[in-house]
This record gives sequence, C-alpha cells and structure tokens, in this order.
Amino acid sequence: MSVHARARLRAVPDGRGGTALPVLESAGPLALRRTRSPHSPYARVTVVGAMSAPLNGDRLAIDAEVTDGARLTVDAAAATVALPGPCADADPSTYSVDLTVGEGAALHWLPEQLVSAHGSRLHQTTRVQLAATARLLLREEQILGRHGEPTGALTTRLTVHRAGRPLLDQQLTYGPDAPGGWDGPAVLAGHRAVGQLLLADPSFEDAPLPARLLGPTAALTPLAGPAVLVTAVAADARLLRGILDAAMRELLDGLKV
Repeated sequence: MSVHARARLRAVPDGRGGTALPVLESAGPLALRRTRSPHSPYARVTVVGAMSAPLNGDRLAIDAEVTDGARLTVDAAAATVALPGPCADADPSTYSVDLTVGEGAALHWLPEQLVSAHGSRLHQTTRVQLAATARLLLREEQILGRHGEPTGALTTRLTVHRAGRPLLDQQLTYGPDAPGGWDGPAVLAGHRAVGQLLLADPSFEDAPLPARLLGPTAALTPLAGPAVLVTAVAADARLLRGILDAAMRELLDGLKV
C-alpha cells in the first residue's frame, strides 16, 4: 500500500533577532526535527527519514514558509533513496517540495543526496516563490543508481519565481524513461552524480557574477535575475559534494553571509 504524507514548517522572526518555528508538522516518513545551529542566526530544521521511502506509488510532500525577516536552514540526516517497492506495476512515486520566502527573509535548503535505485520510478518537483528582497541558497544532488547497479527512472523539475516573475525553470530526466543519449558523451559522459547549487541574492543586481568554469565538470552561470546557478557532474557522490561545497564557500564568502 502506498504512503501519502505532507510535512509542513513555518519560520517567523521571534522579536529578539532570531527565528521561531511555530509550525513544525511531521508526516509519514518525513520527520522534521528542530536542531541546533551553533553560532548562526538561522533557525535549523533537519529532515529525518522515519521509514524507507519513497517507494513506487508513494506521494510525499514538504511545504516550508519563511516569513518576512526570518532566517532558516533546512538539511537532512541522510540521503533519500528512491526504491521500487513490492508492487512491480505501481505508478511512479512523487516527491513535491514547495518553498516560500518573504521580504528580507533567507532560506538555506540543503538536503542530502537523492539516490535513484534500480527499478524505482520517481518524479520530484521543487517549486520556489521568492519575494523581491528574499535570499535563497538551494542544493540538489542526484545519484544515479547505488554502487554497481544502473539507475532507476528519475525526473526532477525545479521552478523558481522571484517577485512573481520566472527566474528558473529546469527539468532533468534520467534512466529508462529518458530520451536516448541521456548518459552519452554529450550529456553525462558516464558520470553518475549530478548536482546544482542555486544562489539568489538581491546584491547580484548591482554586481552580477560572470559565467565561468569551475573545473572540468562544473560551471557557474548567471541567471536573468539576481541569481547564479552552479551545475556539476562527477563520478560519485563524494566528488560531487566536494565541487558543490567549494562553490558554496566561495559564493557565500563573497556575499559575507
């Protein structure tokens, strides 16, 4: 039997220069835990997997709202592993993430890797609504198959709107449901770890960053708005994380946040 679950969280200023979490609702395999963030002005929530999910046919969702002036980091305790489950003819699973960030607010959305196990079918959708003065740091990583196995069927879509206008709309498809050549020399070239890092910050309006390579398998691209997108491929999850972490440190150091 498939699992349907939606978790919710809401961050608001606490009136003392920090951030409170008046809404923190877990559901099914999505357990939200308030965690410490030493020496940081950001409140912190960690997503803890309470059971194996998503399996084919599951419907999972997380809604997160960061109201005006609040600051929040959301991370995860472990990777998310998409699995085939017991029913061979089950529909694809879905994992939806809806993020809203208000005026002067900041959200660091930093989940662990999404692993697409052989036989799984997952559609993941992330939708973001940013106010004009909102700040967002968002990381996504897809690992195509566990060690020694081919990938499952994975489709991911990321859409970001800022002040009601489109900032980014990107869809990626891997595995048996993807068009031919998806892992060929012109696309992934045999790499099995794919990731991106999106940083949206109003300061980029006055000082946009130029496009450039970040090594042989990564690039930084400015968007048509105050944001940059880092995209990377790597042989495995460890190497991918190293590329994205280095890019994150450089970008955040440049903004002094």
